[in-house]
Amino acid sequence: MTEQSLSRVGFIGSGRMATALAGGLISSGFTTKDHVCASDTYEAARQKFVQETGARSVSSNQLVLEQSEIIILSVKPQQIPDVLREIKSAVTTQHLLISIAAGCPLALFLDTLGKSTRMIRVMPNTPCLVKQGASAFARGGQASTEDAQLVETLLSTVGIAFEVPESQLDAVTGLSGSGPAYIYQVIEALSDGGVRVGLPRHIATQLAAQTVKGAAEMVLQTGEHPGTLKDAVTSPGGTTIAGIHALEAGGLRNSLMNAVSAATNRSIELGKG
Repeated sequence: MTEQSLSRVGFIGSGRMATALAGGLISSGFTTKDHVCASDTYEAARQKFVQETGARSVSSNQLVLEQSEIIILSVKPQQIPDVLREIKSAVTTQHLLISIAAGCPLALFLDTLGKSTRMIRVMPNTPCLVKQGASAFARGGQASTEDAQLVETLLSTVGIAFEVPESQLDAVTGLSGSGPAYIYQVIEALSDGGVRVGLPRHIATQLAAQTVKGAAEMVLQTGEHPGTLKDAVTSPGGTTIAGIHALEAGGLRNSLMNAVSAATNRSIELGKG
């Protein structure tokens, strides 16, 4: 990729997620630090962004649009309406706008910026901060197939990403958006179980976290159904089936399925608000 063909990426809002995305874009070679800039109302956030990425900060949102073709809106959802009104006159068809503001529908952006805007809404999750994200995105306005492919490539620098209809983003929120919190509870519970049967806390927590990480990697690398991988560990009359029987009695699977449904429904409610 030549210097001339590198994408110029600007962030409006330079918090943790913006910093993680910028770092992924730069380290992967998607673009260079000289082609990345960010604005933020908080000077401390701008300074941290520059320190951690080596990219630039600029003094206003207008400058972000002037210096970038890809604009990532990474401010809090309640700040989005004000930001849109501020940048409306500067947005052109040369800009691809990407929002990672939770709960803000595409219609909110298109009603303010116009239907000709190339707009993509993203639902990321916090493991993007360690380049293990699970994201989904939906197109709106005049965003093209090429724009979608570009966003998939961009998000793949910090994990995996899938294009879905916007109507499915609430389900994505319930599963992968909120999902890390469910898994933290699973890890904590496994660690507590280890302590209960005699392991030191620090060893129990490390074993629990690595076990979850390893099992997830087995699913991703082998492509096998999780049930098949479970059966491969479960010997007749052995320790694993005894543990699985206890999980079934405690309703683990039902609880996790209900958690995804509850979070999805709450996302729908918040979107209506």
